[in-house]
Amino acid sequence: MTDASLATEVAEKPRNQWWDVWAQFRTHKGAVAGLFFLIFITLFVTVGPLIWGIDPGKLDIRNKDVRPIYMAIFDSGAKVSWANPMGTDNLGRDIMANIMQGGRISLAVGWTAMILAVFLGTLIGVLAGYFKRLDGLLMRFTDLVLALPLLPLLLVMMLLFRDPLRAAFGPENGIFILIVTGIGITSWMQTARIVRGDVMALKEREFVLAARSIGTPARRMITRHLLPNVLSPIMVSATLGLATAIITESALSFLGLGFPSDFPTWGKILFDSVDRMTAFPERVIWPGLAISLTVLSVNYIGDGLRDALDPRIRGQ
Repeated sequence: MTDASLATEVAEKPRNQWWDVWAQFRTHKGAVAGLFFLIFITLFVTVGPLIWGIDPGKLDIRNKDVRPIYMAIFDSGAKVSWANPMGTDNLGRDIMANIMQGGRISLAVGWTAMILAVFLGTLIGVLAGYFKRLDGLLMRFTDLVLALPLLPLLLVMMLLFRDPLRAAFGPENGIFILIVTGIGITSWMQTARIVRGDVMALKEREFVLAARSIGTPARRMITRHLLPNVLSPIMVSATLGLATAIITESALSFLGLGFPSDFPTWGKILFDSVDRMTAFPERVIWPGLAISLTVLSVNYIGDGLRDALDPRIRGQ
């Protein structure tokens, strides 16, 4: 070995695991497209209202029922306006402003509910996998919750706790807390099962047995040795949980059990547009596309993460 090649090997830095994950993730075209769309829709609903500047709740009866700009291509007599490129509803409210506002709420509910579900699932999964005496009790409880019908359970929760929470925290904050809590406490079970299985496999590995032999406390064992090694399935589960939370919130809003009528979400916009869907199909198309494409992008990201975090695929 020459001095030059030896110096090159010494200068090379060890490969970072997350760099390998990103390199593998980039090969999944659907996941990359999904990531870019999720970034775009997030900027659209967060930064967009600052640029667009139209109040989503502003009523303008003289400017009601404006059609989207593209309708001018098919109907020269269509009522269109560049001031409202997506059109307006039957009360003259700008549809683009409502899509932005509704997306902000829908994504906030989705992210918050997903974090709650992942936290609960990880906590229960780690406890069940590490402490054998808790395993049977926690897994039977998980099976019980899995057996419950999700949507009817959420409907009952909405009917029971909607008015008390609205009175305590206000109409918007109360419903937000109720929806996030309801989705979170009914969506953690799959994460718990995945984490439990991985923890049960990990606690028989040599490095865990060695740490246990020197008297490492259980809390340190879990936080330093187990949790970092189950991060991959948790991340994949989180993406799927985000998609589930967005769909569930949209379903509740579509059924009229979501936020107040003056507080739009994508599901609420769909609910308000169904009555005039035949005459104005775009009012259903815009929020429907937003929900579908956002959920599809998150699912693709989950697929890409699953492949990228799998060492068998990443090593190929």
